[in-house]
Amino acid sequence: MAETDEKVRIDKWLWAARFYKTRALASAAVNGGKVHLNGQRIKAARAVKVGDCYEIHRGYDRLEVIVEQLASRRGSATIAQTLYTETDKSIVRREKEAEQRKLASLQRPVLDHRPNKKERRQILSFSGKL
Repeated sequence: MAETDEKVRIDKWLWAARFYKTRALASAAVNGGKVHLNGQRIKAARAVKVGDCYEIHRGYDRLEVIVEQLASRRGSATIAQTLYTETDKSIVRREKEAEQRKLASLQRPVLDHRPNKKERRQILSFSGKL
């Protein structure tokens, strides 16, 4: 799975490392500014080097990964995890942000049903829209 002399594009590597489901999604993410190398925006054709530190924005998560191996073909998930290591700072930040999102979701009221006609009228009169 590891190629030492071969050049690998960043979109191909992100797909092989299973950060994105398709190569087209990986390419769109790179071109959309979701992947940075040392704080700089990059293009999808950029060659990946071992030791590069990439910042990847994926949904709510912001990952900082260091490239350990190169791969241009997608393999199993266990092999894909050996292609990179996530920094300790990134892991701590990601867990902290996930905990904050979880706590924020507990503050919102959770309805067990849709409001019926009477409850909708009460909501509208309370909000001043009626």
